[in-house]
Amino acid sequence: MRFPEEFLNELKSRVRLSDVVGKKVSLKKRGKDWVGLSPFSSEKTPSFYVHDDRGFYKCFSTQKSGDAITFLTETERLTFAEAVEKLARDVGLELPAQSAGEAQQYRKRATLIDWVEKACVFFEDQLRKPAGTEAREYLQKRGFGPEAWARHRMGFAPDGWRALSDFLTKQGATIEELIEAGLLVQPDDGKQPWDRFRNRVIFPITDHSNRPIAFGARTLEPDGKPKYLNSSDSPLFHKGRTLYRYMDAREALAPIKEGPLSRGLIVTEGYVDAIALAEAGIGTAVAPLGTALTEEQLDLLWRAGPEPILCFDGDAAGIRAAWRACDRALPLIEPGKTLFFVLLPDGMDPDDVVRVRGAQEMRDMLGAARPLVDLLWARELEAEPLDTPERKAGFEARLMAAVGQIKHPGVKKAYERELRDRLYWHFRPGKSGQGQSFAQQGGSPGRGYNPGKKGFSPGPTGLPGLGLLVRAIMVPMHFEAAREALAKTEYPDPDVEDIRKAAFDMYESAEKLDLATVAAHLRTLDRKRAVELLEPYLRGQLSVSFGAASRDWLDAMERFPVARKLEGEVQSTKVGTGGEEPLSTARYEARLRAAIIDREKASRSVNEDAGDDSPIKGENKLRTAIEKADAVFGVSAETKRSED
Repeated sequence: MRFPEEFLNELKSRVRLSDVVGKKVSLKKRGKDWVGLSPFSSEKTPSFYVHDDRGFYKCFSTQKSGDAITFLTETERLTFAEAVEKLARDVGLELPAQSAGEAQQYRKRATLIDWVEKACVFFEDQLRKPAGTEAREYLQKRGFGPEAWARHRMGFAPDGWRALSDFLTKQGATIEELIEAGLLVQPDDGKQPWDRFRNRVIFPITDHSNRPIAFGARTLEPDGKPKYLNSSDSPLFHKGRTLYRYMDAREALAPIKEGPLSRGLIVTEGYVDAIALAEAGIGTAVAPLGTALTEEQLDLLWRAGPEPILCFDGDAAGIRAAWRACDRALPLIEPGKTLFFVLLPDGMDPDDVVRVRGAQEMRDMLGAARPLVDLLWARELEAEPLDTPERKAGFEARLMAAVGQIKHPGVKKAYERELRDRLYWHFRPGKSGQGQSFAQQGGSPGRGYNPGKKGFSPGPTGLPGLGLLVRAIMVPMHFEAAREALAKTEYPDPDVEDIRKAAFDMYESAEKLDLATVAAHLRTLDRKRAVELLEPYLRGQLSVSFGAASRDWLDAMERFPVARKLEGEVQSTKVGTGGEEPLSTARYEARLRAAIIDREKASRSVNEDAGDDSPIKGENKLRTAIEKADAVFGVSAETKRSED
């Protein structure tokens, strides 16, 4: 809805900003203004000011400012319309209607919401009466006491056919209104309607303004069917467009500024799991309402954060739910919109993990959530044995068919590159990690590298070629000039290789190519160590020399694979008794440089035999060989002079 300027001005004039801010920030009066600690950053000295007379706030630690509407969009992650509606409701200001029909529809919705609210109060009251004894015992067995009942407004629907309808009709509700609100069931044979919920524990479902609009209910009968029952769809509620605890979870997410749980909401399979996490201090949990995640629900998740974590039970049903979510999300993912997954062990659900292993164990599992690409790989890997060429081809075909669903061209290319890379390493001789399940894999499936292996080239970063690659990313014209050489180069460290591929993803998708965008792309692929390799360059702790001419740099880039081959020859050399002691860093570099220079000398001898006896040319070749050796370590001429 678009709001007239006159309405917005009237709303702001009725709202006292310090009242809105004071619900989240402890404010102290200072003159005619208010001051407190910033809700947007961690600070010890107050720098957050609220000016009621002018209707705006200013945070000097983050330079953020705005009015009451802005504050709600920042702290509760509401949309502009949601923030306006919430403030209007709080001050009793009716939203503007564009037509008489819309005004009537708004009043009708408000009436239905009022009856659902009264039903919620009725259920809460019944839980605490003698009739609710069995429901209270059930909740306490699940670890929920009276304080949790109140926080989540849990209730009990008594075992009667018309207990709720009699209670509400005495207060003025009509049977038609209660049917339309989803509280009563109208039988097909024309008989009198009855209460939808009977002898069930009640969990209220709220809208974006945190008002009850429907209910979820769990039977207390051992053989009761269905075990869980939701309100029917109504003008207030559609189960495919709603998430249980959505607004509470968004509000809990707003103050989390860092760590994996700051990137999005946590999706569980049911109400009780979401409540269990919230009671354990993980308040960002939500739950769908008995159906697989819909596109509308995914959109709700991404509005709250870019990387929601889907936490499923580790049983067959949980795995199938994860696969359905994967298929539903693939056409929709793009930079800033993806999913992470946790499959819990031993068929446990989040409630079990919290009660048996503790909240910290649950946090650790969520912090180790795996990206969507890992789930896709594991699903197709485990679909059938890969013991024939035909089955291997089928494996690849299934992966590429899944990637074909991705609509965003840049992400699609990134997935193709990533999965083909995994296919290569999975099927190459001497690989490691084949046959591991999703839960068993501690890194990218099929990776046979050991980045910590001794003997890899030392140098400023200890990773050969990283300095050259970073320079290419930092200078787009260098990347363009060396594109063919970069495409052919295979780096021995998998994380440097990931950086190269991420750079090509950004280059080919017409995104801005620089270190920051490459690092951001690597984060979406969960390449944490690759991001860590770039951070010293991003922070200026490591620099790359730009003093050499572009042609010299390109020459070093093109010669890099040759130098790597020679390095492999030197690396196999051992010194010391028995040939077991690895070379020291200094001796290792010296041996590699000597090998390259010897190779160039041999090449020069051949040329001299052919009549090329120019001493100047020979000297230049030796100088080039030394520079080429330095390039293996990412050492520039300026760096060498400073070291000398």
